Amino acid sequence: MGSRARLVSLLFAFLLARVAEAGPPAAAAGSRYLTKDERWMSQRLDHFSPTDVFYSSAVAHAGGHGSQDHRRFKQRYFEFLDYHRAPGGPIFLRICGESACGGIPNDYLAVLAKKFGAAVVTPEHRYYGKSSPFKRLTTENLRFLSSKQALFDLAVFREYYQESLNARYNRTGFDNPWFVIGVSYSGALSAWFRLKFPHLTCGSLASSGVVRAVYNYTDFDRQVGESAGPDCKAALQETTRLVEQQLLSDSRSVKTLFGAQTLKNDDFLYLLADAAAEAFQYGHPDAVCTPLVNAKKNGKNLVETFAQIVKVFYVKEMETPVSSYDQEYLKKTTPDDSSSRLWWFQVCSEVAYFQVAPKTDSVRSARINTKYHLDLCRNVFGEGVYPDVSMTNLYYGGTRIAVPSYLMKCSNCGHGTDLRGCPQSPFRIQGDSSNCSSPAAVNTVRQQIAKYIDLWLSQCQKPSASGYGSHSPLPGNF
Repeated sequence: MGSRARLVSLLFAFLLARVAEAGPPAAAAGSRYLTKDERWMSQRLDHFSPTDVFYSSAVAHAGGHGSQDHRRFKQRYFEFLDYHRAPGGPIFLRICGESACGGIPNDYLAVLAKKFGAAVVTPEHRYYGKSSPFKRLTTENLRFLSSKQALFDLAVFREYYQESLNARYNRTGFDNPWFVIGVSYSGALSAWFRLKFPHLTCGSLASSGVVRAVYNYTDFDRQVGESAGPDCKAALQETTRLVEQQLLSDSRSVKTLFGAQTLKNDDFLYLLADAAAEAFQYGHPDAVCTPLVNAKKNGKNLVETFAQIVKVFYVKEMETPVSSYDQEYLKKTTPDDSSSRLWWFQVCSEVAYFQVAPKTDSVRSARINTKYHLDLCRNVFGEGVYPDVSMTNLYYGGTRIAVPSYLMKCSNCGHGTDLRGCPQSPFRIQGDSSNCSSPAAVNTVRQQIAKYIDLWLSQCQKPSASGYGSHSPLPGNF
């Protein structure tokens, strides 16, 4: 997916920890996943409903078989126990966010899990991947897709998995120390879980956690320009102007150049804005800046140069389908790749993060404004779907989230670099940081993760007279 399916903040980088250098066992050392073995649990569809059963008695009395129970669905999850100091070792709950979850990635969390003797479990977010309650993703069927429902999913999963461990080890009432971890949107979920369910986790790692919903997110584009530097920013701005001019004279030709002839003009301009932004957001500045700046210096065609960047880097290497920018495709209720439609629904109904062009000195086209986003929401989902960000921030607290926390900043680091390493594509085994722009900064920040995880886990569960653990109120968020 492109960055539109991961609309994220560059401002809230809660970057964390470096620990022992030992990695996974030899059999798993070169694998992208620690495990891909699927497991399943029955999850409640609506955690806010007073009843848990949906059955049509009228149909039953008429001789029918009753309506299908849509109030429960199968939620996929994964577990990795190779490092677990059983039976009492910690459980790391890694939240899988706004995409299909194919397994537990072998990134820096694997190093942390071995350090702390932790089991790693990863539930798939409701509706994404194989964890969808409905076959058709109509707007009506999407009404149970929200961060609030997802947090309750995590709480229910946490209790379900704890009980399954207790049954496995033939014990009752025991509570392992739990620690919740996420990146970007799932990083926000991690922080919000600590806020809403403090008794269920010792602490939370919110890597680049987007904890504040933003309506007009002009700072996103400003950060892209700042990260690009003067020369690259100027080249990107000139490219944007040239594309806008060519759209007026021969729109099909310029879109064909990018392999995006099926897109309407504004959607096409959003694709180009995302392609540039993702390079800086995920630690690939040279993929855009080097060829574009060289083309400008040597008098080469900037639009043709950028077209190659988009097709090779963004579409092919970053595996971003052009169709994910096509509003007609986003309107499909049974798409081949549902993640884009699902995330847009969360954007349009709850968190916004509208990446709009600032009034002056913008890198992206001025046509990518608030109206563009609102029109997209209306066109794709119909009337009445609107992101009330003030209510979202009221519910969670925004940047004033009311939990003890420690904020870590990493200079010249990408989004989620603490866990993912650099560059983030192709995948970096164990979150290798050696190719980061500032590996020392990443490693320094990583050193703090182990410190706080160690502190909060030690405070979290103390032996009680009965032999079972009890949660301390001391742990918090970072």
